[in-house]
Amino acid sequence: MKFTLKTVFLFCLFINIIGCKKEKEEPNIDTTEKTSEVVSEFKVPVEYYKLDNGLKVILSQDKTSPTAIVAVYYNIGFRNEPKDRTGFAHLFEHMMFQGSENLGKMEFIQLVQKNGGILNGSTRFDFTNYFEIVPSHKLETMLWAEADRMKGLAITQDNLTNQQGVVKNEVKVNVLNQPYGGFPWLDMPQYANTNWYNAHNFYGDLKDLDAANLEDVDKFFKTFYAPNNAAISVVGDFDTEQVKNWIQKYFGNLSASELPDTPDISEPRQEEQKEFTKDDPLANKPAIALAYHMPDRNTPEYYAMGLIDQILVQGDNALLVQKLENEKGYTSSVAGGINYLGNMFNYKGPMLWMYNFTYDNETSRDDILVSIEEVMTEISKGVSQEMIDSAIIKMRSKLYDDLGGTFGLGRADLLCSFALFDDDPNRINSIEEEFKKVTPELITKTIKEYLRPTNRTILTVNPLLTNAENTKS
Repeated sequence: MKFTLKTVFLFCLFINIIGCKKEKEEPNIDTTEKTSEVVSEFKVPVEYYKLDNGLKVILSQDKTSPTAIVAVYYNIGFRNEPKDRTGFAHLFEHMMFQGSENLGKMEFIQLVQKNGGILNGSTRFDFTNYFEIVPSHKLETMLWAEADRMKGLAITQDNLTNQQGVVKNEVKVNVLNQPYGGFPWLDMPQYANTNWYNAHNFYGDLKDLDAANLEDVDKFFKTFYAPNNAAISVVGDFDTEQVKNWIQKYFGNLSASELPDTPDISEPRQEEQKEFTKDDPLANKPAIALAYHMPDRNTPEYYAMGLIDQILVQGDNALLVQKLENEKGYTSSVAGGINYLGNMFNYKGPMLWMYNFTYDNETSRDDILVSIEEVMTEISKGVSQEMIDSAIIKMRSKLYDDLGGTFGLGRADLLCSFALFDDDPNRINSIEEEFKKVTPELITKTIKEYLRPTNRTILTVNPLLTNAENTKS
């Protein structure tokens, strides 16, 4: 969910770390060693600890600008919402802005905006998150406000009924009444996955949304919106000891909850290709998406898939882009990646690597698949170290942009994600090294297992509106 907020000036902090190769003139061992040190010297400052109630706290100081970010991540997302309450995790994200003990309905938003800040919240596969970006001298106010709504919400029938209507309208506007609505980010998991937790409609069935009651909301809040199910990161210009005191003061006395057993969200190995067609009366031309189940997170193959993604779909030099856009002219834009609702780092459970594009009605779907197969056959023969090095450069560039952009919001995101899922936010400083371990042999092994046709799901959008118009003409 995206709130429409008063905008303030935003800037991106670009961190340029350039690994330079020596020219062929006289080699200098000392200079080479110094260059290597420069390349690896950038580290995100991380201080990690836990309160007695289980709240995970990550502090990352950055004096670049007089701003601060407060990000609170709760370990509850689409995957582990109640089975008879689809869309409940998303519904509850809305409820968090309806008032708390000391802040009335929508006053949280007003508090941030009137103090010169911006805010947002979203529901993802494995977490629900909230953040505020404010002038650093307003940091204590934001910590107080986040603790106030973690302590307790204004759970009333009026608020629930209102937000049920808001969410249902959001589904209608963003999915049901939009061409390609939900394609492929919402659709593909339902087709490619078999485990209910990964395959149900994340936005929620409208009947399930209507069935939610006050008891459901109260139980959900007391269970999942507790300090022992959350992580908070503070990034920006602040005094570390002062922030520690504030966090202890406002969050330290909040009670932990009794968390339920973690549901089994594993996916079985896919053994045969799946193909589906979605009729879309609002689409004006066909579209196609292809998805493959990812390796388990943090495995060597997982990092290899990150580089395969760069080689195949990211950037103008990507192989599928070159084939489908430049050589064949089937489409003007191939989009794709790992985790359409975030990035390849901020999720926990099973994930799909996917890409999609629209194409002209005159283009044959079979011709498209033949061209894709040509690319996949070629890459399965092996990749060079040069291709891997190029992929690492693209990956590193994107990573550093994320870490520095929007006042460091990407940094706050990864710190909370790694704390929630790995109990180790310092992983943020080892990401690049993990990609450097990937070899051509590992790439080939990963392609053989994870990019096999029997691990693939193909979803095609059928533009009914165009078909009807063609029939009339």
